[in-house]
Order: sequence, then structure tokens, then C-alpha cells
Amino acid sequence: MKTKISFPDNFLWGSATSSHQVEGDNRNNDWWSWETEGRVKEPSGKACNQYELFKNDFKLARSLNHNAHRFSLEWSRIEPEEGKFDLQAIEHYREMLKNLRSLGITPIVTINHFTLPMWFYKKGGWIGKRGGQEFASYAAKVAEKLGEHITYWLTVNEPVSNIYSAYITGSWPPGDKSMKQAGKVFVAILKAHCLAYKAIHRVYKKKGWVKPKVSFAKFTLVYAPCRPKSINDKLASLLRHYYVNKLFIASLMKGRCLAPGMPPTILPARRSLDFIGLNYYTRDYVHLDKLLDLNTFGYVCSVLHHKDSAKRNFLGWEIYPKGLYDMLMDFSKYKLPILITENGICTSNDNDRIDFLKDHLKEVAQAIKDGADIFGYLHWSLIDNFEWAHGYGPRFGLVDVDYASQRRTVKPSARILADIIKNNAV
Repeated sequence: MKTKISFPDNFLWGSATSSHQVEGDNRNNDWWSWETEGRVKEPSGKACNQYELFKNDFKLARSLNHNAHRFSLEWSRIEPEEGKFDLQAIEHYREMLKNLRSLGITPIVTINHFTLPMWFYKKGGWIGKRGGQEFASYAAKVAEKLGEHITYWLTVNEPVSNIYSAYITGSWPPGDKSMKQAGKVFVAILKAHCLAYKAIHRVYKKKGWVKPKVSFAKFTLVYAPCRPKSINDKLASLLRHYYVNKLFIASLMKGRCLAPGMPPTILPARRSLDFIGLNYYTRDYVHLDKLLDLNTFGYVCSVLHHKDSAKRNFLGWEIYPKGLYDMLMDFSKYKLPILITENGICTSNDNDRIDFLKDHLKEVAQAIKDGADIFGYLHWSLIDNFEWAHGYGPRFGLVDVDYASQRRTVKPSARILADIIKNNAV
């Protein structure tokens, strides 16, 4: 019988959601506009109606032994017009925070999870003339109004994957397909994060509050060469690992972005990270047929080409638990504490989710045993939700949502995770 590996005392256990994916009726942002233009499989509509049902959902989380929960603030609700803040919306999020605290659940708050207010979007978004400053002003406002209830902040969610979908594939708003624009947005979000980081810390210092912990949620995945003996494919996997997984954090640690092909940039702050937020789901195989094609960093192979690599989820993503261990050990080199801010599987077979949880948490436990400083695990997601361009097909939730009735049903996998949390071991 194998010995269970324990997690550290005071480990943060929980799950995550984001405003547009669960709240419903977020009508004043770029995604709602994108949806009404018919650019997605199906619109978000009422989503999970969590704007009204959050107390019920948080009570469910507590019943499943969660002691932490990540959610996001909807910028378009809080600042529907430039410089004009909706106090009722702010009060709503304060109620959410107070409700979590009353249940003994630590909130982890994302300031921006993909969606942008229309006023900001129409001005050019992140690359607008004052995009970074406008985001920092918003961050300062929510820190001032809500910060007394918050220790952990994430400024932005997955900037690189957002840029890829919005400016490379064009499947997300604004739908551009420009490597040049993608580079500009990359640098703009780097600067915006730094400005927001400084603004939040400044607010806490002025208020006399205990220092906050500020980071962002970093999208990561393992890249493997399609043909293991191909130098080109190995190069493609290394390039993707650096540019997709490492460059954003490396730039924030150094205070500058000097990567080949990117605009040389000195950032407004150095080492503007208090911990690392890490999202992990899968592995991609990549190939590069011509070295002259380096600007693409290679191409992702089709699911069919590597169909026998491992089991895959509803979206065709490979289930590769060891990749989480690899990412945790790799990012440990930055000597910052790590919070796993997202990790999960979309599937209609909950037995697959049970296996996913156990296998990935074993890798987390092993990474901790091998010296990685990991202080929490947040499963994506607490409830089934709107999955952007994929619509409502993918089911990531620990809790099932019947979208017609908004009825919640706890899945067996949620009970398994609850037992792991109770024992603090896997």
C-alpha cells in the first residue's frame, strides 16, 4: 500500500470562477458585443446567474471543505463609463467577499479576467493611449474600496493565451490577426500589471493594512517536439516554452522585456510579483518544417496525429499530469511561492475527473516533496460555466449546472476532492 503524501499546513484548497463565465448579463463589455455579433457558438446570456446565486454557490464550496475561492471582478460593472464608478456594483462584490470570509474561505481576487468595458475597448483597449494608466486607476479604486477583505490579488488572467486568441487566431475580440499587434499588447499588459501592482501596494500602505500579495495568473502548458529526433521540432518546443510560458514572468522579474522580436521595453517596476499564479491543463506537440518559419514558433500538431498519446478531454486536450509537476519545478527556479490558480478537466464522464484530480494532485504533492514552494491548489472550476468561444458544451465544474433551471448538483468528483482536502493528503 502506497504511503499518502501530505500537503503543508494552512494549504489553500478551493476552486475558481470568473465573472463573465458565471454571473450572467454582463452586457457592457467587449465579449457581450462579440457574442451579439454572432462571433461565438452561443451567447453567455444568463450564464449561471451567480450574480444573484453566489451565496448558494459559496455555501456549496464550504460544504466541500474549500478554504479558498478565486473569482473575478467585472470591470464593466464597476466602471461602466470612464471614471464613473458604480457604488452598487462595488457593494455587491464587498458582499461576496464578506460572505466568503464568514464561511472561513479565503478570497483570491482577479481584477481582470479577459473582458474589457466597452469604453476601454473602443479606445484601443490595452494599447490605447492611456491603457495601462486607466487599468491601474481601476485597480487602485477596487483596492481602496475592497482591499480590507483581500490578501491575494491577481491583476490579469492569462495575458498570453488572451493575446493568442485575440491577435493570432482572431477567435476572440477584437479578432485581429497580427503578430505586430500581439507584440504591442504583450508589452502593454506587462506595463499595466506593473502599474497596477504599484497602485495596489500604495493603497495598502496608505491605509495601514498588512501588505497584499499581488501576482497574475500565468497560462502554462508543456510543449513536446512532434518528432523527438527533429532539431527543428525541438527548437519549436523550446521557443514556445520560453515565449508562452516564461517570457512574461521573466520580464516582470527583470523589470524589462528584451526578447528577440519584441519591442525593447523598460517596465515601470522591477520584480512586481509577490508569488506566481500558475494555470495548467495540457501538453501540445509542435513541429517546425522550415527554420525560416521561426516567427510562428512552430505549429501545433492535430489531435488525430497524436491520438494515441494519452486520454483527452472534451476539447481534445491531452491529459498529462506529469506536465504539472514539470511546470511547478521549472517555475520554482524563480524563488517565489506558487499558487495553482487553475487546473481542471472538461468531461461528461465524472470518473475521468476523479482520475484527473488524483493524478494531478499526486504530482503537486511530489513537487512539494521535491522542494517546490506551493501554497495552494484551485480547481477549475467550482461550477460548470460559459467557456468563451466554446459555449456551454465543455463541463469543467465540480458542481453540475442545469442552465434551464439553474439547479446545482454536486458531482462525485467534488466529494473525492473534499476528502482529499479533509485529510490534507493524497
